[in-house]
Amino acid sequence: MEPTPNAPADETALNAAFEAKIAAGDSIEPKDWMPERYRKQLTRMMSQHAHSEIVGMLPEGNWITRAPSLRRKMSLIAKVQDEAGHGLYIYCGTETLGVDRFDLYNQLLDGSAKYSSIFNYPTLSWADMGVIGWLVDGAAIVNQTVLAKTSYGPYARAMVRICKEENFHKRQGYEICATLAAGTPAQREMLQDAVNRFWWPALMMFGPSDKDSPNSAELLRWRVKRKTNDELRQRFVNLTVPQAQAIGITLPDPDLRYNEATKNWDFGEIDWAEFFEVIKGNGPCNKERLAARNKAHDDGRWVREAATAYAEKQAKKRQTEAA
Repeated sequence: MEPTPNAPADETALNAAFEAKIAAGDSIEPKDWMPERYRKQLTRMMSQHAHSEIVGMLPEGNWITRAPSLRRKMSLIAKVQDEAGHGLYIYCGTETLGVDRFDLYNQLLDGSAKYSSIFNYPTLSWADMGVIGWLVDGAAIVNQTVLAKTSYGPYARAMVRICKEENFHKRQGYEICATLAAGTPAQREMLQDAVNRFWWPALMMFGPSDKDSPNSAELLRWRVKRKTNDELRQRFVNLTVPQAQAIGITLPDPDLRYNEATKNWDFGEIDWAEFFEVIKGNGPCNKERLAARNKAHDDGRWVREAATAYAEKQAKKRQTEAA
């Protein structure tokens, strides 16, 4: 699986050629030579993204059996299936960097890998399904649309398809929110409560502020990232405020106001202490999420063993027929 470096053999010349491709805006492909640090940063970033898709199935999967109609149940099932597919695309992408997806997945199971902090918050009501689609998938689209232009080809191409599906997920979630907003007082209250709980964690999804982000400068230089965390966060706020206003929902930030000078929506201070506690594994559902993934992995052991035995049997059969 290790990409084959191209000539010349001198590492200084290889690095110069690599930097020239980055500067020209060309894609880096699996067989191209790349610095080991670039490979490691991509592996870290892509694996965290893949893990987030897989763990992200859990908060919504919790509501499939309790969806209020058959239509809602079917659309939620489809969304959870999409998220499994997104994880698969990205795990496949990491394998082009010379790593094994099973090694990465084991890091998720043993708790040594990171994934998006947003998925460590509980889903307490049906309104949460709408708000996750609107805010969480909305934040993902802002981030992933930029990643569709990332310098690593396989990751960029995966993002093109994923963004199309995430856009549908956001529309689905916003439609749920709009329906609840136009419903009974109890439904509006349920929706407002969900927005109150998920607004700030959604802003945290973009990562720490630029001054506290240890990897952003390097990733920006290599064009793995095209925008900083704070730039993406601001774009998300600018897009979301009018959407909240359109359905008459209040975003839980008393400092939120439009800045005529910058043409941005200014917002209040994020509780970064909470963010780092969740990242360290001390969020409301960290232990629950990892326990659920480990149980699913253990319960599926017999399927993996049966598939392996069947593959071995078929291989032997082909060898016999060939002889």
